Formats: sequence, structure tokens, C-alpha cells
Amino acid sequence: MDNRFMWTTLVHLGSNMWNEEGNLRYRGQNRSNRDASPVLRFERNVWDQYMLDLKANGTNTIVLDVGEALFYESHPELAVAGSWSHDRMRVELAKLRAMGFEVIPKVNFSASHDTWLKDYSRMLTTPIYHQVCKDVIDEICDVFDAKFVHIGMDEETASHQRALDVAVIRQYDAWWKDLYHLVKCVESNNARAWVWSDYGYDRIDEYMAKMPKTVVQNVWWYHESETLQVEEYNAIKAIDLLDQNGYDIVPAASVWKRRDNAQILMEYAADHISDEHFYGFMQTTWERPAHGWEHVLKVGNETMSEVKTWYENR
Repeated sequence: MDNRFMWTTLVHLGSNMWNEEGNLRYRGQNRSNRDASPVLRFERNVWDQYMLDLKANGTNTIVLDVGEALFYESHPELAVAGSWSHDRMRVELAKLRAMGFEVIPKVNFSASHDTWLKDYSRMLTTPIYHQVCKDVIDEICDVFDAKFVHIGMDEETASHQRALDVAVIRQYDAWWKDLYHLVKCVESNNARAWVWSDYGYDRIDEYMAKMPKTVVQNVWWYHESETLQVEEYNAIKAIDLLDQNGYDIVPAASVWKRRDNAQILMEYAADHISDEHFYGFMQTTWERPAHGWEHVLKVGNETMSEVKTWYENR
């Protein structure tokens, strides 16, 4: 990784992250596109155009949600129909890098977003689970020649799984035990772990005491307030404290609720994160590159361009 500021877009190649296959209760929560699928959902023409649009609008770093999209040779049981071989993934990565993108793999181990792990998603904290996580991370690091690996770990609460048929969460020491294992697996491959920071929003003192300084912090804030007040939003408080305590930070906005969310967050981040720890800025749409969602992807790209222009000309 060079030292350039990371203008980052989260892109979903794998998408078995949320609902169980065919769970109508979860689907009824206005999440019809969140079902797990036994087939990899990849649309080449939408994907290729999206990559061109990302480039044109200023993205230089893609955080790629992999999940079930890679055929893990150590665990073929995780594959779905159409999962990409190592060679096919390397070919795609070479294309993206030739376009000027840095590509950071993301394999989300949050118990709320790990449908892609199939049966292992119900074996948290066990030796079997730890071995599978290590095997997956080792393969990801090899295929991607990874310098960073995003391990997710967001939204692991009972509330986020209230509509699932099987709800499994880690709490207290169990969450930290698995986090430390995942970070160790990443760092043993000479890469840095990257996490969503929301586990710390409601337990900020514990988070500062226990989170390794080596882990890149993805502080996400998608709210609608026109004015950010530190005392009102734990996510914003986390930005200040993470910077003060020496963590590298990539704030993440989203057009999921409103278009100007990114601008609001960027203005705060630019004023409150030191240059030393302001690693980049992320835009998310939470939609995969697929027919029917092009308008959302377009708005995400336009928002990235607007925020980048503001930041570079402020």
C-alpha cells in the first residue's frame, strides 16, 4: 500500500451476509434482496460498468466483500454454485489493479453477517471455528496478496438477529477471544486487520483498553442529523477518542438513508482526525452490483466525487 489517502468504496461480490436462505420473516423487514443464495449472484455487465464508474468518480481503494464468492480450497463445503477459483479471482484482481485500484478483501466474521460460513457460523469460539477462520484468512491473504484484511465484526447483537431462525452472538470475553484470534490470523500473514468499530460505541472505555492499536478502525455513521454533536452520537465520540488514543481511522458514510450523510461526516472527520491517523474515507451503498440497483450505485459514486472534491479543495 502506498501512502495515498484511501478513497474507499465497499463493494459486494459475495452477498450471503444477512438473511438465511428463504427466511420470509427477515425478508418481510423490507430486505427482499438480503436472502442467502446457493448460487453466486454476479452480473458481469453491471460489474464492469460499475468498476469504470468507481474509477471516474474518485475511488482508489475497493474493500471487496468476498464471503462465498471465493472457492476456499481448504473448505470446499463453503462454496456455492459459481464460487470463483483462486485463479479466476487473481485474474479479476489483476484487472482492478491495472485500473489503479487497491483491493482490500473483506470476510465478515460478525455472527450477524456470516451466513457465508454455513454451519460454522453456529460454532463460534470453538477450536473448529478457530481453525476454519485461520484457513479462510490464510487463503484470502494468499490470493489477494493482502496488506489489509477487513474482518467485519459489526452489529453482533440479539436485535440484529431477531428475525433469524437461529440467533447466535458472542458477548464479553467471548467476543474479544474470537477477535484476538482473527487479528492474530491476519497479522501472521503480515497484514493488518480492519474492523467496523461499532462494538465500541456503547462500551468505549473497554474498547480503548482492549482493542489492539494495530487494527484499522472503520467508524460508520449513517444518521440524518444536520449537525453532529459528540455528546449525542457514540459513533462520533468514538472518532475523537480513537484518534486521541492512536488508532488509524477510516470513517464510513452511506447513501442508505440520505445522500448528504457523507458530506456531514467528512466535514466532521476533516476537523477532528489528525493527519497521522486519517487513513481514508469510505462510501457504502449496501447493494451489490446488480440490475435494478444501478441508481443506488450511481448516487454512491456521485457522493464520493462530491466529498473528494470538497476535501481536496477545502
